[in-house]
Amino acid sequence: MPTSTAPARVAAAALGGVLLAGCHSTPPNPTLTPAANPPAPQPDSPTPGTVDTTPQPTARQRLHTLADSISTLRTDQPNDLPYTYLHTQTWARATTTITRTDLRRWRHHTNGSGHDITRRTPDLPHLHHQPTPAEHTQLTQARPTTTRHPAGTLRPYLPEPLPTDPNTLTALLAPPELAGEAAYPRLVATGIAALATNQYLHHQDRATTLRVLATIPGITYRGDSTDPAGRTGHTFQVTADDSTTTLLINPTTGELLAAHEHLTGPRPGLFSYVLILHREHTATVTPATPDQTRVR
Repeated sequence: MPTSTAPARVAAAALGGVLLAGCHSTPPNPTLTPAANPPAPQPDSPTPGTVDTTPQPTARQRLHTLADSISTLRTDQPNDLPYTYLHTQTWARATTTITRTDLRRWRHHTNGSGHDITRRTPDLPHLHHQPTPAEHTQLTQARPTTTRHPAGTLRPYLPEPLPTDPNTLTALLAPPELAGEAAYPRLVATGIAALATNQYLHHQDRATTLRVLATIPGITYRGDSTDPAGRTGHTFQVTADDSTTTLLINPTTGELLAAHEHLTGPRPGLFSYVLILHREHTATVTPATPDQTRVR
């Protein structure tokens, strides 16, 4: 997991398989109006047997609406707590295998020191893999390894505070000179995943990243899906440069819950998959709820 490196392909997202959102219209409830004088049908309530042809919002429109309406979390409030705590699980390609890692990291805001608790389960000897709820549980129960990082060795993915202008943030996530390249949409999408995986995103930060996602050429909305941790969110996909990146977003808070990238080129299969399970600010290297694995 990068700590202060430039954006790269990172783990990722919609778990279990993307569930296309269904559309099912229900006839209006009956009224007490006499049958001889039935109420006129409403234009937004199709009568039985008809097809609702109302245009659905585009992915871009959905992301802007979400950015304008996300709620504030308790941990978004200003505080003087010195540590950012992030709990993630990552499935990542390593040549011909998939590694599986559970990482709990505390990073000191001012001096760049930190503390990791890492758990690993055996590597998988094949690349075509979809993380499962059982693996999610197994990772939380694996034997832990503790690592302490000296001052100056852990830095945020991007300098804080983050810019509030989407164009400025996009330029930090992916080089603007590559905007015309086939890989550019993927670089922006995976850059946002890397950002959310490596530092706490406050309310304004989350709104800005959603607006950045809305600018990615070809981004699509794929309905709701559920990840291996049992969380359901809105699913957005970016297909570019022989890969598909999927992002699962909490529809209430705008938090990135999961992100994954699958390759479709010469060596197809899973490239990376990340679950962002918990995030908060703490006073020490021991979180208040160390076993909590759900984002609020």
